[in-house]
Amino acid sequence: MGPKEGAGNAGDKASPLFGVTIPTGYRQWELIAPSQETGRLDELRGMLGNDIALKAYCEGTLPFPDGAKLAKLAWKHAPSVEFEGAFVPSGATMVQIMVKDAKKYAATGGWGFGASSTASRSTRRSTGRVSHATRPT
Repeated sequence: MGPKEGAGNAGDKASPLFGVTIPTGYRQWELIAPSQETGRLDELRGMLGNDIALKAYCEGTLPFPDGAKLAKLAWKHAPSVEFEGAFVPSGATMVQIMVKDAKKYAATGGWGFGASSTASRSTRRSTGRVSHATRPT
C-alpha cells in the first residue's frame, strides 16, 4: 500500500459479499480513464488506480498483480453553461472499488468488489451493482 492510500477506509461498511471497503485517500489516486455510460444509467465516470494498478496499466501487465486497487467514480451530468454541447458532472451516484488478491478472491478471478452509493437504500437495492464484465484480468 502506497503512502497516498492510508491504512484505514473511507467507507463505514464493508461489501457484504467480499469485505471490501473504500480505501482512505482513493481520491488522490491517478486517473486512468474517463468514460461516459449511456442508456439507463446516463453517467460520467472516472477510473482511478493506486500505484500498483497504474504501473500495471502503463506496462500492460496482465494479469494485474495482487495489491492493485481500482476505484470507479460516477456522476450524473448536466449541460455546461460555459461550453455549448459539453457536459459537466453534477450529482455523484456511486463509488465502486476493486481489489486484486488472487488467493482471497480466487472464485471471482482474483478480484474483490465493493460499492457505495449516494442513492437511497431502496434505489440501491434495485439498481446498485458492480460491473464484472469490464474488470481487468
